[in-house]
Amino acid sequence: MAHTFEELVEMQRAADEANAQVERLRDEYGPPTTTGWTEHQTSTYETAWRAWRDLARDAQAAVTDYAKAEGRPRNEVEAEVRTAVRHPGA
Repeated sequence: MAHTFEELVEMQRAADEANAQVERLRDEYGPPTTTGWTEHQTSTYETAWRAWRDLARDAQAAVTDYAKAEGRPRNEVEAEVRTAVRHPGA
């Protein structure tokens, strides 16, 4: 599937937002081995973690495909995407 650079940025932004949600849950719930999570907390965390994993995987695959299609090094494309996510409009 062909992606535009803007789509790559949106995919990475979604993955970063999902990661932030996982971090917020970790902070809120505390370490599972110390505080003992409820079933609801465990389910909520695992759902958020899977969403992050899937979004990150899809974003990485799209970056790889885009780099191949453009004939560019993958690491350069990834760096440009991350810069665009962190500094919109720059």
